[in-house]
Amino acid sequence: MQTLSIGKYRCLQQCATSGGAIAVLALDHRNNLRQSLNPEAPDQVPDAELIAFKQQVVSAVGSAATAVLLDPQFGAAQCILSGALPRQTGLLTAVEATGYTGDPHGRQSRLLEGFGISKARRMGASAVKLLVYYHPEAPTAAAIEALVQQTAAECQAHDLPLFLEPLSYSPNPKVKKLPSGEIRQVVIETARRLTIPGVDVLKAEFPLDFNAEKDEARWAEACAELSAASRCPWVLLSASADYETFLRMVTVACQQGATGVAVGRAVWKEATRLRGNERLEFLQKTARPRMERLTALCHALAKPWTSFYAPPQVQPDWYLIY
Repeated sequence: MQTLSIGKYRCLQQCATSGGAIAVLALDHRNNLRQSLNPEAPDQVPDAELIAFKQQVVSAVGSAATAVLLDPQFGAAQCILSGALPRQTGLLTAVEATGYTGDPHGRQSRLLEGFGISKARRMGASAVKLLVYYHPEAPTAAAIEALVQQTAAECQAHDLPLFLEPLSYSPNPKVKKLPSGEIRQVVIETARRLTIPGVDVLKAEFPLDFNAEKDEARWAEACAELSAASRCPWVLLSASADYETFLRMVTVACQQGATGVAVGRAVWKEATRLRGNERLEFLQKTARPRMERLTALCHALAKPWTSFYAPPQVQPDWYLIY
């Protein structure tokens, strides 16, 4: 068991249930949210509409989660200052710029210019999230590994937990989508390589193609292998799964060692096509119960983050060397 610093230990407490499960409501979407709000003309979605949507979702659903993930541009500060973010709910802020640069088969991730770990700490974030596009055999793999190391070191310096979200892709121009077997290999090898000291929680993709693989015994094998590979707690991303399928995935993942979820569209995606009272009613009567059920499921089944991290031993003069 690793010893966690005081600041990180306290922040992870803020992001979890009393039993140590993590259930994050993810709403740091930027360009892809514009696409969802107006598929015909996403570039015509004004910033104010993006912000208002996030405030509505967080206000209705946020208190059912243990933490909310928001971006600094269109969500984090606005949800704090409007009162949409409940005071007892943890706050994760994204630190990466949306999208990627470079070739689609050699993707490069980058930090959001003008933001960073110190500003996240100053604004009251409980943790930061770094999304990277990663494949162990991609030409940019070493650069992505260096970015993760750099960000982890900064988080250590500011005593702020780092949630790392690696997204897989095909580095082969002839292969558009990774087959299920390769997804499993890549997700698990990524966990081995990127859960370095300073990466406190891994936000992991489901370690196979759940649309192609219907056997839940295979799901369990892959999730168990992922748990063995990760040196830190991992939470399951919802990605493109619908809500009912995601419930099944979460059940299997938590039974095999996952610490919880980071769920976005599986909870709230239908709200993007609704307006006015219809949207508010959906968020209250459908999205919120979905999040409540997921949080309860994680609380009942997930491996607590405290199984990985021990609190530091402190003496009365601890603050002199902190």
